[in-house]
Amino acid sequence: MKNGKIIIVDDDETIISTLKTLLYVEDFSGAEFFAEPELALEYIKDNPPDLIMSDFMMPKMNGLEFLSKANEMYPEVSKILLTGYADKENAIRAINEVGLYKYITKPWDNDDLILSIKNGVERSYLLSELRQKIDELEVANKKLEDYSHNLETIVAERTADLTESNAKLQGIFDNCADGIILTDEKGNIEQVNKACENLVGVSENHIKKHNLSEIVTAEKHNILDCLQTEDNSFFVRDCKIHNKLSERDIPIDISFACISEDAIVRRFVGVMHDITDRKEADQLRDDFIATLTHDLRTPLLAAIQTLKFFLDGSIGEITEKQKTLLSTMKKSNEDLLGLVNALLEVYKYDAAKLKLCKTPFVFKDLISQTYAELKPLADNKHIDFEVDYQMSDDVRVNADRAEIRRVICNLCGNAINYTNNNGKINVSVKSQGKDLIFTVQDNGNGIPKEDIPNMFNRFSQGTSRKRSTGTGLGLYLSRQIIEAHNGKIWLESKLNKGSEFSFILPESIVEEKEGKTDESAVEKAGARH
Repeated sequence: MKNGKIIIVDDDETIISTLKTLLYVEDFSGAEFFAEPELALEYIKDNPPDLIMSDFMMPKMNGLEFLSKANEMYPEVSKILLTGYADKENAIRAINEVGLYKYITKPWDNDDLILSIKNGVERSYLLSELRQKIDELEVANKKLEDYSHNLETIVAERTADLTESNAKLQGIFDNCADGIILTDEKGNIEQVNKACENLVGVSENHIKKHNLSEIVTAEKHNILDCLQTEDNSFFVRDCKIHNKLSERDIPIDISFACISEDAIVRRFVGVMHDITDRKEADQLRDDFIATLTHDLRTPLLAAIQTLKFFLDGSIGEITEKQKTLLSTMKKSNEDLLGLVNALLEVYKYDAAKLKLCKTPFVFKDLISQTYAELKPLADNKHIDFEVDYQMSDDVRVNADRAEIRRVICNLCGNAINYTNNNGKINVSVKSQGKDLIFTVQDNGNGIPKEDIPNMFNRFSQGTSRKRSTGTGLGLYLSRQIIEAHNGKIWLESKLNKGSEFSFILPESIVEEKEGKTDESAVEKAGARH
């Protein structure tokens, strides 16, 4: 038995030896034996026992006196008195005076003694736990009494705090420069602030008679569908409010947050920010970029053509050193022209001034042509560049061929640039119903997880670990082109393992070309079936 600290006191060595043997046989541990009560008292001062057993007749201090002193220190600990038959009266008196757990007459029955020891230890545990619970209850009662006495003060303080907080919130609500609106998930308007009244151009009472969908319209979303999603907070861009006074549409963004998540009917607070100034600033910026890039194209083209005249000998012979310098100038001007063209394309997409020219075309022909143009670049770096074309050779796709080619060239070109020598790139083209799915996968260095959300943003150049020397517009423009086709472009990447760029053109496959096409062109491009 591993548990239980047992103290045994008896001046008879024979009794001590007998008890030691008995407890050993019964697998008790933690028993301490003493011939003198005084030594036992000193020991238990620093070693709390679980059971104390003592003989009655001992010199200097009898068992009754010893157990009385031990009881002062440990009243909950079970105490057993060993006594002769003639001392039964003293034992009974000890039960009343000392709180004796039990007395056992000599000679004892071993089974009865062991059972009494086990029960005594268990009783000590139970009494100790009971005392602990009583102490905890007394502490809790004391706290409850203190709390009850101070309850009125606490309530007054909390009420004052709530009043102050409500006053602050009301002040923020009333004086916030942005419009604030309270609504339920069905769009029923409960409350608005002064700034919201100014945005709509009518009073709060008039606004509350209308549904949110009648006040706010979003270009790309149904405002009521947004309120009925499971999200507790969300942001809706490109909204507008028709001002009744000025009779003009005011562009706004709205941030919604749920303020009653556990209620049967959820309620939301919406903060509406007037973005008129931002829209005007964006328009001025875009117009400036468009004008600047358009006016830069003519002198750049003229400079490039002039340098070509020098390099091809049309104006006369030049030295090798002059040719090197002029070639560098021509390359720099061509790079600058590329940046100007990219900026102009981005502006056209952002300003919705570029109209797609969609026509049905054989997609495999586009893949073959693009592959043939990019294969030499991959060969220069000894890259294994392959195409896995999983559609019929005659499949036609209705899209803007030139713009889709731009996306494919950009994705594959990036893969070649960021794949190490002797690497591998695999292009996959497949269909899913009428949807076309294009994927380019490489085994390059990969992209850190924290950089992936920014890769399709404007002027994003590489990652935080490695920056490219490009314009940072290629992936952004690719995203604009795919989204203009109502498609989606995405990226998956693992650091030091590679990246996978994909896009989908929904409902783009229209028909198969009549007759069979010559497969030799694609076979030369390295296509696999």
